[in-house]
Formats: sequence, C-alpha cells, structure tokens
Amino acid sequence: MTLKATKYDDGTITYPGHPVGPEGGEPVEEIDLSEHTATVITWTTSQATPPGVRQPNHLAIVEFEVEDQSVRALGQLTTGEVEVGDEVRPVYEEELREPGAGIREPESQEWDGYRFEPV
Repeated sequence: MTLKATKYDDGTITYPGHPVGPEGGEPVEEIDLSEHTATVITWTTSQATPPGVRQPNHLAIVEFEVEDQSVRALGQLTTGEVEVGDEVRPVYEEELREPGAGIREPESQEWDGYRFEPV
C-alpha cells in the first residue's frame, strides 16, 4: 500500500489528491510519500478516542519536502515520545483501529493505513 500524494500539471502537489489541483491543474502523477521522511509540525494526544481507536491516540501534522514543495499530512503517531521538529517516517499498519468496534460493518471500509514513527 502507498501513501499517495498527487502532482498536477501545474507542478503543485497535494495530499490527499483531488480531481482538480489548488490552482485548477489536472492530476498527472501519484507520488508515494511512504518513501520519504517528514518533520513533525505539531502534535497532540487524544484521551477521548472514537470506538476502536487505541487510547491514548497520538496525532501529528507532519510536513514532507517533495520536489522543493511542502506537503502536509495528518496521521497517528506510533508513540507520544515526539517533539515539534522531529523527523518521522510513515509505517504501514494493517489495522489503525479495531474493525469490530463502532457502528459500521467491518467489511464496509478499509482499516489499514500509515502511522508516523520517529526516525
């Protein structure tokens, strides 16, 4: 599985991708952010998590530098032992939350994705 950002014909890059870029550009390429490291911009810990999400839930906004552009992403951290400015890498997880918890049928959505781990 990849952590897909989208590059548009005007050169801009966004995560997640959209059918039209911020400047009106058409998507032309996908970039796998899982092959890059990022910097923690800010982070927090949630003690009141949705059903099936681990407690405490450490979340961060991270910034990737891709082709001389900043691309930000929000995601879970693997630990609360981080500081603003730390370097992190995306780590694939098969279950970001427990499929049986909550009101949705487990088969109705994907449960995998990426967390960010300090380098």
